[in-house]
Amino acid sequence: MQERHIDRKLYFNEQSITTEKYVIPYIREIRNIDTNSVILEVGCGEGGNLEPFLKMGCKVYGIDILDHQIQIARRIFEDHPMNHNLNLIAEDIYKIKPEALPSFDVIFLRDVIEHIPDQQKFMHFIKSFLKEDGVIFFGFPPWRMPFGGHQQVCQHKLLSKLPYFHLLPQFLYSGVLKLFGESQALIDGLAEVKETGISIQEFFRYLKKSGFEIVRENHFLINPNYEIKFNLKPRLLPSIFKIPWLCDFYTTAIYCVAKKKL
Repeated sequence: MQERHIDRKLYFNEQSITTEKYVIPYIREIRNIDTNSVILEVGCGEGGNLEPFLKMGCKVYGIDILDHQIQIARRIFEDHPMNHNLNLIAEDIYKIKPEALPSFDVIFLRDVIEHIPDQQKFMHFIKSFLKEDGVIFFGFPPWRMPFGGHQQVCQHKLLSKLPYFHLLPQFLYSGVLKLFGESQALIDGLAEVKETGISIQEFFRYLKKSGFEIVRENHFLINPNYEIKFNLKPRLLPSIFKIPWLCDFYTTAIYCVAKKKL
């Protein structure tokens, strides 16, 4: 397990830095973001991704199904000079009616869509929260990439650095985790990721079927988040290597901006 998975303030700072340096500029290539923008993050956790939008003067909403994550976020932002523009909600997104919130200029999910069951249902649902000219951003690791199973959270050092073993059949995967002494809670959590992990092809198919038009998308050979984590500069996947299905194994992140299909 990496230190960032234990020290949540460190994780918060990493999220904030990557979103400010890479995610916001990526979105702004398509949609202007300023002090009048209303922003929603689904699966906001401690809120690290929200901070750069808040510093820009945006009206910011963060929703997470886990109450303890929202409580941590509230403590972190308690003394933030712009916290009057921040709304943190601990709730299942499906229990929130679109009319209960403002319509959003930007909705974003970073390292979240791979944790949501029935992604096509979610994409269709979240569309109703978006302004007619709004955009939605997704950033996620494809399931078949080296650490698409999130096994880097394992306690055992070998397993936390072992690529691709999450692709084993479930009974073998669980058996290996047990053999190396991982807790049942962690094994259950990784099993959930295995259930909901999403491939590149599935993601784009679901997005189009849900009534979205893709306006920008990139495959990263080196995830932008690896700069703060491992001091590695982001690198796009060369077009020649965008081979359907195979590119899932070496694409470490997908960035995508979409809008409602007219």
